Amino acid sequence: MTTPAQLKAIAPEIIKKYSHKSNAKGWFQNINTLVPYFALFYLAMESMQSQSYWLAVGFTLLLAFFIVRIFMLMHDCGHKSMFSTQIFNTLGGFFTGVLVGMPQYVWAQHHNYHHSTNGNWEKYRGPLNILSVNEFSQLSPGKQNKYRLSRSVLLAPLGAFMYFIFNPRFNWMLGSLQFAYAVTKNKLKNPGKTFKSIISNQESRFWKSSKEYLHMTLNNIVLLSIWLIASIYFGAATFFTIYIISLSLAGAAGLMIFTLQHNFEDAYAADTAHWDYYQGALKGTSFFTFPKVINWFGADIAFHHIHHLSASIPNYNLARAHREYAHLFDDVKRIRLRDIFKEFKFILWDEKNQKIISIAQYNDMKSNP
Repeated sequence: MTTPAQLKAIAPEIIKKYSHKSNAKGWFQNINTLVPYFALFYLAMESMQSQSYWLAVGFTLLLAFFIVRIFMLMHDCGHKSMFSTQIFNTLGGFFTGVLVGMPQYVWAQHHNYHHSTNGNWEKYRGPLNILSVNEFSQLSPGKQNKYRLSRSVLLAPLGAFMYFIFNPRFNWMLGSLQFAYAVTKNKLKNPGKTFKSIISNQESRFWKSSKEYLHMTLNNIVLLSIWLIASIYFGAATFFTIYIISLSLAGAAGLMIFTLQHNFEDAYAADTAHWDYYQGALKGTSFFTFPKVINWFGADIAFHHIHHLSASIPNYNLARAHREYAHLFDDVKRIRLRDIFKEFKFILWDEKNQKIISIAQYNDMKSNP
């Protein structure tokens, strides 16, 4: 059994060996992903217009797999680990962020916070925003049931629609209107102040900095322009049918992947006082033992324990790093495809025992204190 101290001691060696980036590999991954993506999108819409609905379904399902991969490439750009040239990471992240509907820079700030606190469930509760046992126990039976149902794997497509399509547009528009109103109101109250000084001191709950707002604005302007052009060319009904279904399915897969990488039976879930970064990589992160073709669409994010050892290791080096140091990760949780529905039931943080549990386990704890 590898201890956190042992992993910490050898981590610099692993990181030094496998954190090198390659522009050639980065561009190759983008080309072999984006070319099929655009081709499948076009074929799906053409099939819809020619009323070849079964073909449209097939192309749309395959398209969803490529969207998952695009999201993973965006993810690597956010860690600055896709390309060796950082301007490529910036541009690549922005472009792939547009394709998946996500302002990449803003998303990356939140995601990097997750990496810096992985395993500390007092600070970060995962994509499902799970409750602690104490918080859950204070809910009424009706609200407990609502909590359980709202975190069902069957609701993942709806959650993905909100997360990737609706929220980024709505938050930007509502935030912009509220910000403009607040700035105008302050200017009328303080006519002697310049707009620059008022804007610099005006805060918004939708973004943390002017740079975040700039990226949100650019992402939405480019994406909404694409929506408009595609709707004019293919027809709004055809375009949005393919777009919403494929992105919702891909987003659902992404949310499920991210959840199961940290929510599973007895996953390490410490509070701040007892948290250890390397224990988070060993016991708070899973390893998907999926078929190779699925790992390809996930850009090898299945080797998530290596990724959490260091986000500077590019996706195209994760599998090799794991194979060389596999003996260190014998105790990392393995998750197979058939485990997905079972592991998705672990949606409570047992703060006393420092682990993730299911509602069934919570009920057993209540029955046998």
